[in-house]
Amino acid sequence: MVGDKIKKMREKRGLTIIELSTKSGISKSYLSSIERGIQKNPSIQVLDKISYALGISSNHLLCFKDDIDDDWIQLVKMAIEEGLSKQEFLEFIQFTQFKRVSNIERNRFKDN
Repeated sequence: MVGDKIKKMREKRGLTIIELSTKSGISKSYLSSIERGIQKNPSIQVLDKISYALGISSNHLLCFKDDIDDDWIQLVKMAIEEGLSKQEFLEFIQFTQFKRVSNIERNRFKDN
């Protein structure tokens, strides 16, 4: 499972196994065995090196929920870097939900 994620992230970044090996300091044969599922339990240190080379957190590799793509992660990182607090982010989401519901209600009245 973690091997599939590594391969997917590597390919998404346009890296070969050799390039990832060079960037991470992990041998290409070991990387290959992880990606193919032969090595199913790489150490946290190995995952840290691989995730750093891929530009993602090691938590992202270990997360079993695949429905959050890199674009969403980058968007949240950007919000954090801009100084947006969790509360401000939540308020923004609530505001957009309110606007969406208001638009639906407005359209419903137009149809009648």
